[in-house]
Amino acid sequence: MRQEMAQREEAELRRSHQKPRSPEGWGLLLVLWYLAFYKPIITESHLRRKNIEFIFIRFSAWQYAGCDKLWAGLVTTLCDSIRHHFGALPLSVYHVMGTRPRFASGFSQKEWVLKTGTCLKLWGMLFVLAAGLSILLVALLVPGIKDHQALKVVGSAVTSLSGSGLALGAFSILKNLLISEKQKIERLTNSEKFTSQLGFMSKVRNEVEVLVDFLSFMEIFERRRLRVVLEITSLDICYPEKVAGVLNAMNTLLSEANTPFIFILAVDPSVIVPCLEQTGCMKGLADNGYLYLNRTVTLPFSIPEMGARSRLRFLEAAIQTREDLMYRIITSNVERRRAKCQAVPAAPSRQEADAEAVRCIHEAFRCLHDSTDPLARYLPTSGAHVRRIVNTIPITLRLLLHRAGTPGTPSPRAAAAWVVLADQWPCRLSWALQCLEDAWQSRPTPDFGARSLWSIFQENVGELSSLRQPLHNVLSLDGDPELFQTFLASDFPFTARDARAFLGVTVNLDHSIRHKMGLLRGLDRLQKAATTPVSRSVQCPH
Repeated sequence: MRQEMAQREEAELRRSHQKPRSPEGWGLLLVLWYLAFYKPIITESHLRRKNIEFIFIRFSAWQYAGCDKLWAGLVTTLCDSIRHHFGALPLSVYHVMGTRPRFASGFSQKEWVLKTGTCLKLWGMLFVLAAGLSILLVALLVPGIKDHQALKVVGSAVTSLSGSGLALGAFSILKNLLISEKQKIERLTNSEKFTSQLGFMSKVRNEVEVLVDFLSFMEIFERRRLRVVLEITSLDICYPEKVAGVLNAMNTLLSEANTPFIFILAVDPSVIVPCLEQTGCMKGLADNGYLYLNRTVTLPFSIPEMGARSRLRFLEAAIQTREDLMYRIITSNVERRRAKCQAVPAAPSRQEADAEAVRCIHEAFRCLHDSTDPLARYLPTSGAHVRRIVNTIPITLRLLLHRAGTPGTPSPRAAAAWVVLADQWPCRLSWALQCLEDAWQSRPTPDFGARSLWSIFQENVGELSSLRQPLHNVLSLDGDPELFQTFLASDFPFTARDARAFLGVTVNLDHSIRHKMGLLRGLDRLQKAATTPVSRSVQCPH
């Protein structure tokens, strides 16, 4: 994400020749001036900007597991991090004098419009204050007028009224400067209203809306898009009701259109799903936690199993944490210097790799759009599932190209078909992959890779039927079984070799489903072995 941010920044600078601004140093004075006297306008040129800045926020749910409402900790972390990123003063001034950005009327390219009403009010108050001070000074200092108490009263009243307006504005800014949004929400959670929720959610929602409007203001000032990336971790070691609360808070923050928040939810689905099914948030979803996650997550990314090189790299990193083995770091540094001195074959540049990836992605999307292609008839009718497929295909193709060089790299059309297969029939595909893995481990014959995935599924479908009770929730995720048969048997006859090639880059399939199936299959075989009588002729004499 940081590399993407830097590349977009360079491209936008070449296109518009406008450097982004920052609310630091002289930029702080400039942003305060705009906050006080100008209204931001969202123009066409602003919407064309492609440069973006990601504001990364880490939220460990375990740190807030002791509070009554874990989602309140999420909101306070969000507010506090944005306040620290931009500074307390600009946010405090925006609370008092800021204006929500609005869209330009027509084709105007002016991003800032003077606040005529604010300027007139300020100049009027300053004029009245100066007039009141003049009258008061004249009544106090000019001989012959000192004895007139009426002028003193008029001067004092005018000065007090005009000065109180300015002092009230300064006091409001100072109050927001000293009392942060985090402290406001914490004060609300400690109040008696919190137990009855009387007006509590509306106040929290107002604080979040102010933050969203402030981010829109800063986008126009900094001349780039802003996105707040919240990484949520340690959620799978919290209590079930707290897990549901955080996911509900995520849905609340993402409910508005064009919201600037991106949530990265790093969890173990095999732990989260039972937590969700124990709470009351599953009402109306047949008590199925997988359905809830499918409707919440727009880009699933299930990390595949660690390969041999990754295991060795992880082991090396673990060894380097040992103080008695720190000499390995020095050795590796020497080896790297040696490798740099040696001639290495020229690798394709990043631009060439990106161009090849874009070409493959366009080809895959053309197959989805082509009504004559059999793949188009398997697209889901749900908008959420279509978004998941569209978001997943580019990642899958980039991972395939990253692993290019291996024989038999799949085509973009085959990759798109595999993504659709994993999205539409996650349970049946996971079962076929588990049976394939078990068969490969038990009898790796040379011709086994040419077997079709459908024949492997057909061979073991009776065993899946016997396990339908413990796999009921997972089976309900699948689409039409007849379409699954047509997909694998005729339109896209993937082989066992194709499945193994795709398995390492399949990110939209929950691998915990396959692991659960492997466990159930192993237990079922153990039970069958225990109930099968053993022949006396093969019993051990001991």
